Amino acid sequence: MSVPGSAHLVLASGVVHLDEASAVFEAMLSGWGRQQASRLLAAEATIEPRLALVRRFAEFAGAPPWDWTAGDVEDFTAALMSGPERKAPSTIRGYHMSLRMFCDYLLDSRYGWIAQCEDRFGRIPSQVCHDYNTAAHLVDYEGKPARRPFTYDELETLFDFLDDRVDVLARSRNKGAFAALRDAQMIKTAYAFGLRRRELCYLDLADLRPNSRMPAWGTFGAVHVRYAKSRRGSSPRRRTVLAVPEFDWVIDGLRQWVDHGRPLLSPGNRQELWLTERRRRVATKTMDRRFAVARVQAGLPAELTLHCLRHSYVTHLIEFGYPERFVTEQVGHSYASTTAIYTSVSDDFKTKTLQAALRRVYGSSTTTGEGGDEH
Repeated sequence: MSVPGSAHLVLASGVVHLDEASAVFEAMLSGWGRQQASRLLAAEATIEPRLALVRRFAEFAGAPPWDWTAGDVEDFTAALMSGPERKAPSTIRGYHMSLRMFCDYLLDSRYGWIAQCEDRFGRIPSQVCHDYNTAAHLVDYEGKPARRPFTYDELETLFDFLDDRVDVLARSRNKGAFAALRDAQMIKTAYAFGLRRRELCYLDLADLRPNSRMPAWGTFGAVHVRYAKSRRGSSPRRRTVLAVPEFDWVIDGLRQWVDHGRPLLSPGNRQELWLTERRRRVATKTMDRRFAVARVQAGLPAELTLHCLRHSYVTHLIEFGYPERFVTEQVGHSYASTTAIYTSVSDDFKTKTLQAALRRVYGSSTTTGEGGDEH
C-alpha cells in the first residue's frame, strides 16, 4: 500500500536523468512535502520553510542527503552562530528539528528511499542529527534577556508621542498624517488586546465584534483573531479577545479610525482593517519598521519591541487582578505556564501584594505608609 510521499509516487521509473542526483533530491523534497501535506500542515507557514531549510543545508554541505554526515550539521550550526547575523538558539533548534525530521522520513522503509539510493548510488542516507550535535530545548523561554514589558511611564511616553505626531502632521497638512494616525491606532490596539504582530496586521473589518454585555462599545467590544500562532504546523488558530474596561480608551480610537481615518483612502470593497496608502494590507515587517522609528523618536530603549506590548498586556492584566485562566485565553496560550513567562509584575505591585498579605496574616498594625516600613 502506497503512502503519501513514497519514492515511486514522485520518482518516475525508467527515466534517464541528466543529473540523477539532483533529480532524486528534488523527488525527495517533493515526497516529504506531500507527506506533510497529508498531515494537514500549513504549506506557507510550515512545509515551504522546512523544504527551504533542507535545500539550504544541502547547498552548505555540498552533497546530497545520502552523503551527509554529522560533521556537516556541526559545521552548519557553527556558521549559523557566527557573523553579524547570528541566529537565535530557538531558530537553530528549529533548523535541527527540520533536518532530523527529513532524515527520519528518508529512513522510514515505508517510503522506499533507502532502496532507491542503494540501487542508484550504492549509498544510503543516515540520521545526521543526534543528541550531541543538536540544540536541546532546556528552558521555556529563550528570548533575549533584555526583552521586557513596558513600564506604565514608558507606555505613556510612547502613546503621547504617537498622538502628538499625528496632531503636528495633521496641522501642517503633511501627507504623513494618515500613516501616523494608522500607526498610532495599530500600536494602541496591539497593546489593548495583547495581539501578536501577525494577528494585528491580519485583522479585517469583520473581525471587530460587539460584546452583548457592553452595548455602548458598539462593534468594538472584541476582536476575532483568525491568524493566531499555529501549533505543530497546523493551520492558524482562532480566538476572540474581549476588550477590558481598563483599556476602553482604545474603543474611541478604533471608532475614529474606522469611521473617519480609513475612509480617506476610498477603500471600496477592501476588508483589511489596516491599509497602506496604496490600499494594501500593512505587512508585519513594515509594522516592525514603523514601530522601531516611533520608539527611537520617542526616546525609548532599544530593547522594547512591538511584541513587548503583548508582554505588557499580560503583566498589566495580572496586576489589575484578572484570573490567570482569563489572561491565558485572552492571549491564546495553550498553557498557563506560557502566560507566566510573559508576566513581569512591577515592584509597586509586588510591594502592595506583600502589604496585603502581611495585613491579612499579622493584622493592620504590621505595616504603615506606602513604603511598608516596619514598626
